[in-house]
Amino acid sequence: MAIFQYIGRNSEGQKVSGVIDANSSSAAAGKLLNKSIIPLTIKTVQTNPADDTEHNLQHLLTSKKVSTDEMLMFCRQMYALMRSGIPILKAVTGLAQTSKSATLKKVLIEIHEQLERGYNLSVVMKNYPDVFSKLMTSIVLVGENTGQLDQSFATLARYLERDSESKKNIKQAVRYPLYVLITLVIAVFIVNIFVIPEFKDMFSQLQTELPLPTLWLISSSNLFVNYWYFLILCMAALIFLVKSNLATDEGRYNWDRRKLKLPIVGDIIERICLARFAHSLSVVLTSGIPITTSLSLTADAINNSYMASKVKAMRKSVESGESLLRTATASQLFTPLVLQMINVGEETGRLDTLLAEVADFYEREVDYDLKTLTDRIEPILISLIAGLIVMLAMGVFLPMWDLYSAVQG
Repeated sequence: MAIFQYIGRNSEGQKVSGVIDANSSSAAAGKLLNKSIIPLTIKTVQTNPADDTEHNLQHLLTSKKVSTDEMLMFCRQMYALMRSGIPILKAVTGLAQTSKSATLKKVLIEIHEQLERGYNLSVVMKNYPDVFSKLMTSIVLVGENTGQLDQSFATLARYLERDSESKKNIKQAVRYPLYVLITLVIAVFIVNIFVIPEFKDMFSQLQTELPLPTLWLISSSNLFVNYWYFLILCMAALIFLVKSNLATDEGRYNWDRRKLKLPIVGDIIERICLARFAHSLSVVLTSGIPITTSLSLTADAINNSYMASKVKAMRKSVESGESLLRTATASQLFTPLVLQMINVGEETGRLDTLLAEVADFYEREVDYDLKTLTDRIEPILISLIAGLIVMLAMGVFLPMWDLYSAVQG
């Protein structure tokens, strides 16, 4: 809870000032409007640290992002309700009562309260950046200004539907390789902790020099049996360090840049980002948002900080008077075919339509690559499994063959 100092005018037009407690400046403005005071300025005076700590802890424990499928259903229902002529207040109330997402239900209830105070939907949505992206908020704002709010939600529904479909295809493509890798790691632990020690006791009775593969297996088993807690601690520390690094802007930027160069999957990731860029830019341009603002919104929607920095550099060049074609060429992000379509789009004034075709082109390539991803990764997985089996077989059976030869001799 914060304390805000305000200056405003009452119902008689007289200038008034004072302080008020509220969770945010928007909440403070709402309280003042309920008192028939029109706020002119609102400034934060004091914040209770104990309240902030409690609020942050509660947010950390209870916050949960709304999934793409839930947001897609919300946009579809809002389009249907707006199309049917149902008032926005009644529509938001109905969706809050029927929503299966606790987070979205809570947000819609708070949005309804602020809409009753006279705020626009786009203004209220900005207060929930974890739920509504900047792209969604901007398209809703355009819909409010043009009187086509239902079409704005229809556009968002189509955008989220394609985004959801892409995510499902990616999950389906990586499910099998991920399952094999997890099984392989579990198998390594089981073999080293339970299987090899049994053979180790038998080999120790041979009183002969053991072959190199067997010594490697015994050393590996000793490491797992005697220092398993240290291995788990190292894995936990590694995961923590990686997450901490990715939480920083520099770490996230470096990882987003490097993963585009990864073998096998790097090209797929790059095309996914470019498809998202083209589709997002097409959507916001179709909604009537200026090109400079559209590039900023698209940069946030790409979900890759390295490519987002390239798009923001394109926006600065466009603001300085450069054409989109020149800035796109200088960014070195696009293929010649895409650059040609951008050129035609600028000349014909159909940039949004041609960008949608670019997005379709990239998405078709991504769908094909995802379908063949398992075929490309499978030889690597088979090689890993075969290497593990060969190493285990050589380490176990070579001493037995030596023992059999000695007995025969």
